Amino acid sequence: MRNARLDGAQVLTAGVDEAGRGPLAGPVVCAAVILDPARPIAGLQDSKQLSAKARETLAVAIKAQALCFAIVEVSVRDIDRLNILQATLFGMSQALASLNPAPLFALIDGNRLPKLLCCPARAIVKGDVTEPAISAASILAKTHRDTLMLALDQRFPQYEFAVHKGYPTPVHLAKLKVFGVCSAHRTSFAPVQAMLQRELYD
Repeated sequence: MRNARLDGAQVLTAGVDEAGRGPLAGPVVCAAVILDPARPIAGLQDSKQLSAKARETLAVAIKAQALCFAIVEVSVRDIDRLNILQATLFGMSQALASLNPAPLFALIDGNRLPKLLCCPARAIVKGDVTEPAISAASILAKTHRDTLMLALDQRFPQYEFAVHKGYPTPVHLAKLKVFGVCSAHRTSFAPVQAMLQRELYD
């Protein structure tokens, strides 16, 4: 997180988004960003619509030019304990609470708001397409999570996490059948549960 000092009164609106709700492995990552109106960043849009290179370039710009940002990882253990929805909402609230300066309002991607937020907020479906601050949060969350998945690929090369980032692609499902479940997998997700049951009875 980068701190910032503000001169004069300014409405501090944060954008909040996540990356990694759908994968079978790895953490979910949540990010919150307050953009600086005096330092606009060109090209902000939904991270899924950008190339990996464009995301990385924009992530550097966001970290350098935003008033502040925060990135929170929610572990596989917490995902399995809370369920993926609650783990994501928890991560979003933690990212928002970690901003300095503190936001006065938040725009959160999706159709649900986390509980016990540090400021008033509004949920926006497809907000990563329409709200630059949410787009920025989407980019930070995606690039951070991709880096984590590359590290998991080094630990567990047999699953090819660098290729599919933990999503339930045919390649990933095939690797699960061959190698079974590792500590990076989310045991609360149905395909992983099915593999654990298979291992139990084989």
